[in-house]
Amino acid sequence: MTSPTPASTTPRSGACQCGKLRFTVSGEPDYPHTCSCGHCQRLSGGPMMSWVSFPLDGLAWSGAEPSWHYTWPDSRRGFCPACGSQVCALDDGATSIAVTLSALGNPPDLVPVNQSFRETAVPWLPQVPDTRS
Repeated sequence: MTSPTPASTTPRSGACQCGKLRFTVSGEPDYPHTCSCGHCQRLSGGPMMSWVSFPLDGLAWSGAEPSWHYTWPDSRRGFCPACGSQVCALDDGATSIAVTLSALGNPPDLVPVNQSFRETAVPWLPQVPDTRS
C-alpha cells in the first residue's frame, strides 16, 4: 500500500449541494479521516462521515453563510440554510474548523488516514486502514 501524497496548502473551495453556501479554506489540512460514531451516523443518515480540518483563520464564506446548530455540547454543525447540507463542524473555542470531504468535492490528495470510532462502525463496510506514521 502506498502512503497518501502530502496535501497541498493551496486554497480550496467547497460548497453545499445547491451551491448557495460556498467557502474557501486555506492553510495546512489536518487529519483527513472518516468517523463512524453514532452521532455522525445519525446526522448524516449514512454509515460514516469524512472530515478534514483547516485553520479557522483561513476560512472565508461566500454567498450564504451556514445555519449553526449545536448537536453536541460545545460543538456545532454548519448547514446550508437553503438545502440543509451539512458542510462543517466547529467546536467552541477551536482554532480550526472541520469540513466534510464531500463539501470539498472529495479531492484526491485528501485521503482519509484513519477511521474514528471503529467499534461503532457498520459491519458491512470495510474499515479505513490507519495509515498514520
